Amino acid sequence: MTGRFPIEDVSPVVSCGRYPAKAVVDEPVPVSARAYREGHDALGCNVVWAGPDGEERPFTRMRPGEPGQDRWHAVIRPDAVGSWTFTVEAFGDPYLTWQNAVTKKIAAGQGPEDLANDLAEGARVLAAARDLVPAADRASVADALTALAATDLPLPQRVGPALALADLLWEHPVRELVTVGDAYTLWVDRKRALFSAWYEFFPRSEGAAGGRSGTFATATGRLPGVAAMGFDVLYLPPIHPIGRINRKGRNNALTAGPTDVGSPWAIGAAEGGHDTIHPDLGTPADFRAFIEAAAAQGLEVAMDLALQCAPDHPWVTEHPEWFTTRADGSIAYAENPPKKYQDIYPVNFDNDPEGIRAEVLRVVLHWVGEGIRIFRVDNPHTKPFDFWHWLIAEVKKVDPDVLFLAEAFTRPAIMHGLGKIGFTQSYTYFTWRTTAAQMREYCEELVESADHMRPNFWPNTPDILHSSLQHGGPPMFKIRAVLAALLSPSWGLYAGYELFEHVARPGAEEYLDNEKYELRPRDWAGAEAQGRSLAPFLTTLNRVRRDNPALHQLRNLRFHEIDNPALLCWSKHDPATGNTVLVICSFDSREVHWGNTTLDMPALGFDWHERFTVYDELTGTSYDWGQRNAVRLDPYLQPAHVLTVRRPKLPAVPEPAGVEPADLTVTDVPEELSGGTAPVAPATEPVNPATAPPTPASGAVTPASGAATPAILASRAAARAAAAQSSAGRPSAPRPSASAPTDAAPKDDRWTS
Repeated sequence: MTGRFPIEDVSPVVSCGRYPAKAVVDEPVPVSARAYREGHDALGCNVVWAGPDGEERPFTRMRPGEPGQDRWHAVIRPDAVGSWTFTVEAFGDPYLTWQNAVTKKIAAGQGPEDLANDLAEGARVLAAARDLVPAADRASVADALTALAATDLPLPQRVGPALALADLLWEHPVRELVTVGDAYTLWVDRKRALFSAWYEFFPRSEGAAGGRSGTFATATGRLPGVAAMGFDVLYLPPIHPIGRINRKGRNNALTAGPTDVGSPWAIGAAEGGHDTIHPDLGTPADFRAFIEAAAAQGLEVAMDLALQCAPDHPWVTEHPEWFTTRADGSIAYAENPPKKYQDIYPVNFDNDPEGIRAEVLRVVLHWVGEGIRIFRVDNPHTKPFDFWHWLIAEVKKVDPDVLFLAEAFTRPAIMHGLGKIGFTQSYTYFTWRTTAAQMREYCEELVESADHMRPNFWPNTPDILHSSLQHGGPPMFKIRAVLAALLSPSWGLYAGYELFEHVARPGAEEYLDNEKYELRPRDWAGAEAQGRSLAPFLTTLNRVRRDNPALHQLRNLRFHEIDNPALLCWSKHDPATGNTVLVICSFDSREVHWGNTTLDMPALGFDWHERFTVYDELTGTSYDWGQRNAVRLDPYLQPAHVLTVRRPKLPAVPEPAGVEPADLTVTDVPEELSGGTAPVAPATEPVNPATAPPTPASGAVTPASGAATPAILASRAAARAAAAQSSAGRPSAPRPSASAPTDAAPKDDRWTS
């Protein structure tokens, strides 16, 4: 150790400080450390933090955590994109040491003579504090210093002014024996790095007709529909020329027909490679116009970065050393047994690492120059990790707003490692967590990893159609959307989800007639007009996400107990705004389920005994809730409660006519109300006029302004008592009627059991 006091177990720190921890602009970032000292003197801790400009932000005092654990906590809110630094400092706090000693000695009956040395020590501390506090508070410190020296004053009056400075000297402490801990880094991204709603579609399918590919111009027509559902990131699969050699046919057939369009991930042909646009989609100018049209709808375009090549990619002939040559002289194609991808050549990063790095950086910066700030990276776990660490850092030097989503369904250590080396977000195992217990355990792991890995939950992708969606019916589509959208601050889905597309290729966990290999135009408007679309439900989920700041975070996810294993109960609470969202979701798409909650009330911002109103954002119904509540979920009506918490407000109490409103001081509070909080009724409930005091007669003498009369106090006490009685007897709001909302999931005989 170095310094006077030990400082240990600092957080957030990733891999012992080898990599920066992650945050976004304005995110509350918890900082903690373990620090302690010998003996009984008081210890203090603070955070010193500086932004990308190198300027230190205001001193942030840390507060002690659970007694006996010597853990200190603070929250910082970085306000700019870039690399931040923070350091925890520990120091001796002579004011707190003096305060503790003096109060104990006075309580033990010691007098001025016994406290002579303590009073002198207090004067020394205050003399030092006088130069540390703001100028406006220096007079208070000087007055306290004078009082300490006034031997003609009673002891309580001598020490009282000094003890009253506790809050001021907490914020502006006298620090002695300051120990400075190690400096750590925090990379701060723009807000979309943490909170985003993604939608994936193939532009070639939008407007496709008669076997002809759609274009960027025709795909522009789909943008208002995507934006109307509340998505803010539009992810496009690769838009580059598609190889013709070994092109796959429909449903991944080895032989392509003359009209088969091939997989967009088989990148490169005679027309060009990774820096080129497929001519069927349009020109670079068309692409820029598409990006502008998306931005006008509130959508940011994300681009696929797949570092692999079709056999006829220009790199294959220009740089054959960038690929792996097999014993027979052929170039190795991609394989993931039993799958074979004869139309794709993986890049070998070891033969010419410098050349490959330079070319990939050029390609990425080319698209950054075209207006792309988000890249969804295909299979990053199959490329060297040091390459990604280098590439992401180099790109952020040019534009720190660029974000990278890792599409890596692989071993946990690798997925976490990709987050540590710089990937902004990550696909997850969400799709394969199909029970309430599995989902809770996995999400708790993700919360623990929030300093380096941000999850993005996807119910489906072009490659993944889980069996739960294949056989669960329309209610399961709602269930998985609720889980994805409200557990994680970032989520996404692939087009066709809102149409309940669920038919899989036999024996596979992927779509039949997969859009990767063919055009799939869809009648979006017709499906919605006929009530066959989940779009209204998705719109509601994204509206709830947007309107509730508690859902913009990951670290605040908390689970609550519920006695039915088919149900999951969780909440998110934002202390800064008081916003709270509480969700109970079923994992069963066929059966009605009842459950009884046992809520962790402090996690919701309430005391254990309190009651509150919840408003169901899916049904428009309100309920009166407390710690324990019964819920009923019918998957064919709504498989979830999405509840926003409405906090009770104290109703206004009318004052007697002709009397100025009086501030109620501590001494004015009636004895039966002091020391506690009286229950109150919601603001919408009127006060009983019978409790109001009579209006003084004309010409009557009224009390002086600011005085609290017995009549006023009696009026307020009576109003509180009436409110308490009203609140205690208030019935719950009616449960939803049996008729399904307009976006309820329809029953469909086509769904298998």
